[in-house]
Amino acid sequence: MTDIFHEIEEDLRRERLRKLWDRFGGVIIGLAVLAVVGAGSWSGYQYWRHQQAVSASTAFQAAAKLAEDGKLAEAEAAFNALAKDAPGGYRMVALFRAAGAAAARDKAAGVAAFDAIAADTRLDPLVRDLAQLRAGLILVDTASLADVTRRVGPLAAGTGPLRHSAREVLALAQLKAGDAAAANKTATEVTADAATPPGVRSRAELIRRLTANAAPAVTTPAAGAPAATQ
Repeated sequence: MTDIFHEIEEDLRRERLRKLWDRFGGVIIGLAVLAVVGAGSWSGYQYWRHQQAVSASTAFQAAAKLAEDGKLAEAEAAFNALAKDAPGGYRMVALFRAAGAAAARDKAAGVAAFDAIAADTRLDPLVRDLAQLRAGLILVDTASLADVTRRVGPLAAGTGPLRHSAREVLALAQLKAGDAAAANKTATEVTADAATPPGVRSRAELIRRLTANAAPAVTTPAAGAPAATQ
């Protein structure tokens, strides 16, 4: 009697499974296919990313070799080509290397290249600020104080991580322009900032000492003299 009930339960179970399969079998097969296709697509994407990185690395090394060999125009073209198609990290570095190669062969072309990077709103703001700083540094020896200030002035007046280097560049430009008092003031701002990196601080301290005679004299009232009134 027990065997009969067991057989009936088995028949009912098979019948329920058959009905479920008739109803949802297509969906189950579809989900299985999607899982297999998805896994294959992800693996393919990972392989493609790897191949892109390998290709970009090879192209970057070739462009860097051109720059080392003094073939600046070819290096600039190679870096610019890489910047168009390379993954994100390589693109940013390639842009800066292309601008650097341009500056090495022609300062005006280098400034224009760095200005173009600074104007590219698709890039991270810090990257754009760094391009402005590089353009300003190139201009210290070739352009007016106004040209340098237009690029690094906002950075020097801000609180961002590039403010120290921007103030150093601005102080150099002021010193070159003959405004020793302004150079002293800017260099003093650098040395007074506790967060200034050691290298920048030491160079700013040198500018501050060179321009010490141009700094405004600090006067103190004589003993017993009445304090000034408003």
